[in-house]
Amino acid sequence: MTKVAKGTWVEIERILLKPEERAPNLPEETRKCSYVLRISGFLQADAEIGAEVTVKSLIGHEHKGVLKVVNPSYGHSFGTTVPELLTIGSEGK
Repeated sequence: MTKVAKGTWVEIERILLKPEERAPNLPEETRKCSYVLRISGFLQADAEIGAEVTVKSLIGHEHKGVLKVVNPSYGHSFGTTVPELLTIGSEGK
């Protein structure tokens, strides 16, 4: 495997609650999944993907977890354009 260098921006993952530890009043689909934390930060020592590592966040907090992604990016959006919403606030102008 390839080593990821100390100081690289990475994403780690840590399981906060296993399915059996989740609240019983959650919907079944939610309750059967682990509650997972994903956080990005600067790798504090050389490591390989899948290794237990420590990262330092932008505000200086250290977090431990499993190294998952190198140079993570955002893949979310606010969805497709809704034409009906484009004119809100401009009626009568």
